[in-house]
Amino acid sequence: MNINSEFNLNLLSQFIIDNLPFPLSLLPDNCYLVGGAVRDVLLNRKRDYIDLDFVVPHNAIKLAKKIANLYHAGFVVLDFDRNIARVVFPHGTIDLANQEGDSIYTDLARRDYTINSIAYSCKDNEIIDPFEGQKDIKEGIMRMISCKNLEDDPLRLLRAYRQGCQLNFTIEDKTRSTIQELASQLTTVAPERVNTELGYMFAHERGSYWLISAFEDGLLSIRHPYLTADKINYLPLIDNASQWLKAKGCQFESITPSYLQNVKLACFTDNNPENAEKELINLKYSRQDIKTVTTILKYTPHLLKHNFASDLTQQYFFFRGVGDIFPLLAIFAYAHSIDENLIIMLLDRYGDDNDIVAHSEPLLSGKEIMEAFNIPPSPLIGKLLTDIQIAYIHGEINDKNSALQWIYKNLIKT
Repeated sequence: MNINSEFNLNLLSQFIIDNLPFPLSLLPDNCYLVGGAVRDVLLNRKRDYIDLDFVVPHNAIKLAKKIANLYHAGFVVLDFDRNIARVVFPHGTIDLANQEGDSIYTDLARRDYTINSIAYSCKDNEIIDPFEGQKDIKEGIMRMISCKNLEDDPLRLLRAYRQGCQLNFTIEDKTRSTIQELASQLTTVAPERVNTELGYMFAHERGSYWLISAFEDGLLSIRHPYLTADKINYLPLIDNASQWLKAKGCQFESITPSYLQNVKLACFTDNNPENAEKELINLKYSRQDIKTVTTILKYTPHLLKHNFASDLTQQYFFFRGVGDIFPLLAIFAYAHSIDENLIIMLLDRYGDDNDIVAHSEPLLSGKEIMEAFNIPPSPLIGKLLTDIQIAYIHGEINDKNSALQWIYKNLIKT
């Protein structure tokens, strides 16, 4: 079934003309543009980076290599068994895959959702839409092709929520019920693939709603055993906290979508940093992601310690441990109702490069201490360096000479 067929045909035809980085004549007559590119053109969604998927009757890898050689482009075999390859151009990628089955209809019938099961015949200027994907695009619905297709690759279960998030679609009731029934099968999917889908939702402005929906439908707790209804409901509060930080005029390089996702990921794990680290290692998260999450979990409770707001020593050790993760911790802390005035005070310290508590620069090096007092390398040097900095932030010393005098008076002479 075609909806507004002539208009859609013109959109797709012009899209190919504007974006195909080589002549259409290099592709066989019975080739088809498929997948997300077709869907996005019909939705009039613009992409900065072109990502085109073509189905050809045979020899997809051979054809991709030929095109790459002709245009001095990159070439990658994505799946040798299924005959899928990628040609990489500066402004985008072209994926070529062998048609599955004896016709394009059979190929489309093996896909996940109707909106992704539309093909465009480049040579015949024809839309092939056997599952009424254009109708579902118009109505903003995610509808499965079949239960079996979701079982064939359980990542497709989570993909419904990710694409619903990105496209602002709803999941059709029968499809959602099927996803709920199959939710346990998501455990068979490689963790890295799941991380990618979650990452899109963590970073998206509508992501919290869809992550909560995925949790309610049983897709998240089987993977994150520490995740509860109370913890998942912190996600909108983290969104609000991020906006609060921006409203305060706080602009920090560390608050990027990729890093902000770790503030939300900290809600998915156990509150114990050691347990969280083990869980995230098992789920194949990067070292940087794990460090960010565990730092947030380890140091947020410090803000609740007695006299923290007035104790410069506590604050010094806090900033030394947190480092450049602090703005993310501030968002997490605000979302968890930690005193706003305390957070603002710490943000002011962190934002001031000259603040000696948040950005304490060593007055002496270990080498200088060893040479001045003829002390051999030992743990004592590290202790002296720390004690000097604490004395510095309390105003007891203010330069290298007074630091040396302080060491002599307080440690060496006695």
